[in-house]
Amino acid sequence: MFIYWWFFFCGLVNFSLNRNHLLLVLLSLEFIILSLYYFIFNFLIVYSGELYLSMVYIVVSVCEGVLGLSVLVSMVRCYGNDNFLSFTLLW
Repeated sequence: MFIYWWFFFCGLVNFSLNRNHLLLVLLSLEFIILSLYYFIFNFLIVYSGELYLSMVYIVVSVCEGVLGLSVLVSMVRCYGNDNFLSFTLLW
């Protein structure tokens, strides 16, 4: 049980330390989402046996990942890289 929270807090630390590239931010967010998914999956296995909620959660997290990758691709096409400090919003 403690290992899931350890994964979650490692993802939060990684998210807070690597804020200069969008790809690193997206990877740390996916790590946080996967740690929460494992926690929810084990909780549902132990207490209820119903796994529909975990399926809905994984579908929503996949949609979130696809939206993040589309933002990453559009940033790379417009600015040439995914570094937050290399572009300005004052076009």
